[in-house]
Amino acid sequence: MKLSYESLKDRAAWEAAGVKLPGFDWKEMHAETEARPTWVHFGSGSLFRAFHAMLQQSLIEQGLVKGGLYTAETFDYEIVENTYAPYDNLTLAVSLLPDGSMEKTVVGSVAGALRADPAYPEDYERLRDIFRSPSLQLITFTITEKGYALTDLHGAFTPLAQADFAAGPHKGALAMSKVASLLLDRFLAGGVPMAVVSTDNCSRNGEKLRAGVVTMAEKWLENGLVPEAFVRWVENEETVSFPWTMIDKITPRPAEVVEKALAEAGIEDLGITVTAKGGYTAAFVNAEKPQYLVIEDRFPNGRPPLEKAGVYMTDRDTVNRVEKMKVMTCLNPLHTALAVYGCLLGYDTIASEMRDPALHALVEKIGYVEGMPVVVDPGIIKPMDFIHEVIDQRLPNPYMPDTPQRIACDTSQKIPIRFGETIRSYAARPDLDPAALTFIPLAIAGWLRYLLAVDDEGKPMTCSGDPMLESLQSQLAGVELGRPETLGEKLRPILSNPVLFGSDLTELGLSEKIEDMTRQLLAGPGAVRATLERYLKN
Repeated sequence: MKLSYESLKDRAAWEAAGVKLPGFDWKEMHAETEARPTWVHFGSGSLFRAFHAMLQQSLIEQGLVKGGLYTAETFDYEIVENTYAPYDNLTLAVSLLPDGSMEKTVVGSVAGALRADPAYPEDYERLRDIFRSPSLQLITFTITEKGYALTDLHGAFTPLAQADFAAGPHKGALAMSKVASLLLDRFLAGGVPMAVVSTDNCSRNGEKLRAGVVTMAEKWLENGLVPEAFVRWVENEETVSFPWTMIDKITPRPAEVVEKALAEAGIEDLGITVTAKGGYTAAFVNAEKPQYLVIEDRFPNGRPPLEKAGVYMTDRDTVNRVEKMKVMTCLNPLHTALAVYGCLLGYDTIASEMRDPALHALVEKIGYVEGMPVVVDPGIIKPMDFIHEVIDQRLPNPYMPDTPQRIACDTSQKIPIRFGETIRSYAARPDLDPAALTFIPLAIAGWLRYLLAVDDEGKPMTCSGDPMLESLQSQLAGVELGRPETLGEKLRPILSNPVLFGSDLTELGLSEKIEDMTRQLLAGPGAVRATLERYLKN
């Protein structure tokens, strides 16, 4: 069996392989979506296919909507070319359960995958037509936090952003430029309201997305490239809303062990590929089953009944509290600590790290001991239940092929929220002192040690992609493993940078502690393990 619309006509064969098939007519869905598009998602990777597309599929199967959705890729066009077109836009979603079993579902709610770039005129003009359509209600995003960034480590506009400011609509390279251009099309076509919804895994994601789009529009106005009325339309959340969200579903790179299991079940040609830009993709996605999506309910042109698919629809304050609970305390800080130390200690899965007593203890200390005193209780989800599920079930799942190397990507973009917000919460409380923290500083020191690209055995190690990697490594040039004295004062400019940590750590009494920890981690081969165990023992 091969994943295609034609192959799915043999329902008995697919169901015999344990695969659940879409409960609707694909051609009817496609025709409805083409005639009356309601939803476009930017970022065509695994999380979209395992989560957003599954939500819409559930609504179609319940008879609550008739159409599917489009996906648009702004960065890595090989994902569209390798993963969607050859498989009729179908995906095989595989949920990896803790008992080793798999739940397999064909996702058929994607009506089309488009390359969001004028270099591909057929795709791009179709996308422009969709944005002009009054039926379009929402666009959503999973483009990672760096997809919204227009500034560098020092808060200055990047050369790419400046180039897009000058180039104007439909001529830029950045996602924010492309989205602003498409919104201009909608404005000129009558300005029917719509919702612009980030579902990326970052704090105050709606605020970040709005800042990126509005800044692009304002710079174009300054350069005389768009009418002022367009900027006022984008700024007005009665016409263009930017709801905040919290999303949670661990979706690792496609794993060979899963591909092999699917082949043994008779499903062929699902090939894992690595794009020229380093993206891992396949016709299947593997993910954990637990998932959470909480959305601020502000949709000026209506929306699908997402609550019927398990989404929490609520107010901004509740979204913010849920997001803070997860990103600041109950999951993301634990993930980042495991990522940097896992890379240093030679681990290749998060689950195997959780069997390491020292690393297991580290995340418990960061979560239960240092995080929970300032955890935000959102009311709709209990923090202690959530963190127990994370530490006791989700992270240790031996069948989840998630890697510390994947989680370590873009750590500089994550640190200000994942650790910085907890540090700031301690500073804001008269009964707490950030200088008393131990394990969050130890995680930060681990990241600084990781930036040297040398593992705990003293062997060269490849650091995961990060927009600040080159700049940070240049600031640490000359630091050597086995010679802690070479660290000198090199950390002071880094630790005092509020862009990186959300505050100046030197002012909060943490810099000397982190510098001392980093020197201990630099003592020589084996120092990472020894330092971890020493602090955990104490």
